Amino acid sequence: MDPVVLARTRAGLAHGEQTLQPAFHALLAEANRALDARPPSVMDKTKIPPSGDRHDFMSQAPYFWPDTNSPGRYVHRDGERNPEAGRDFDAGRLGMVCANVQTLALAFYFTGDEKYAGKAAEFLRVWFLDPATRMNPNLNFGQGIPGEVEGRPEGLISARGMVGMMDALGLLAESKSWTTADQQAMTTWLRQYFDWLTTNEIALGEGRARNNHGTFYDTQVAAIALFLGKTNVARELLLKDREDRIASQIEPDGRQPRELARTLSFDYSLFNLRALVDLASIGQNAGVDLWHYQTADGRSILKALEFLAPYADPAKQWPYRQIHKPNRGGLGRLLLRAAAIYPNSDLGTALKFFPAEELAADPSRLAFATVPVSGTRQTSVK
Repeated sequence: MDPVVLARTRAGLAHGEQTLQPAFHALLAEANRALDARPPSVMDKTKIPPSGDRHDFMSQAPYFWPDTNSPGRYVHRDGERNPEAGRDFDAGRLGMVCANVQTLALAFYFTGDEKYAGKAAEFLRVWFLDPATRMNPNLNFGQGIPGEVEGRPEGLISARGMVGMMDALGLLAESKSWTTADQQAMTTWLRQYFDWLTTNEIALGEGRARNNHGTFYDTQVAAIALFLGKTNVARELLLKDREDRIASQIEPDGRQPRELARTLSFDYSLFNLRALVDLASIGQNAGVDLWHYQTADGRSILKALEFLAPYADPAKQWPYRQIHKPNRGGLGRLLLRAAAIYPNSDLGTALKFFPAEELAADPSRLAFATVPVSGTRQTSVK
């Protein structure tokens, strides 16, 4: 998140800034739903990880299905989710924890109401800290394939929500509900997880991935490194990402070939671009400008955004393979942020294809610079 925008938003809300109200009310609606949610735990699953310890995170590869021609074996069907992978595993639960903690922390920061911080603290304690329910700080058994492999590097994608959770931990620092002891215990957990993340072969395998998996891995490493005070580690990684992610993943015309090769080519192009935008936002807070990095032949985040932006128009057909309806709403949310970074581009004009009321109610407007919802090329909302 952008700390300058956060502070200005809080001041604006305190003075009744009307342009912020739709996003603020949407955030509070999400936060109030989270107040009624039961915090999940890795102990909720009945399946036992290969280690025999239910405190270990466990998930199943979503695109692998039982092979009807060879019982006991699984085959890959890219883009087609096996419902079996969504039952009694930890991936969805961890995502829920990270999302709810971020929402609740923002609601606390903007309102000062301890009920939101208290609920965020409850989610954090149950998932990460309480001895009876805590997750062990590793993802050794993520995206396993039954009968073939216990865990794969791809499993780390389920922890991408930890990036936003690092922001949440900072916002909770003002709360009486999240104590110094809680923060110290969470820091210890994150140090252990960071050590696993940067030394374990499964984790390093995710870092070597040349597609969205590798990009999201880098967002985790950079964000957690900054939280732990390892600023030099984060900066070195972000500087490497100019070549390792931007130059190697984006073509001069903005295409992302590794994502276009997927059966959900629009969604995965957008997914990787979202990770690149997150990296650029992290870099913005670490003194590394990825937003405006460009190779000699024109590869850049802006170029990738400009490639996707025309397809905000539902009448413009996506020319690559996409086996399900494309996620155009996700493109709108990304353009809302990116157009503020590139005020001299035409990105903002694509926002006319999205309902203005939906853009106005996007909670990201509270934490990032965004363009006015009219979509015209103007200075960013503060």
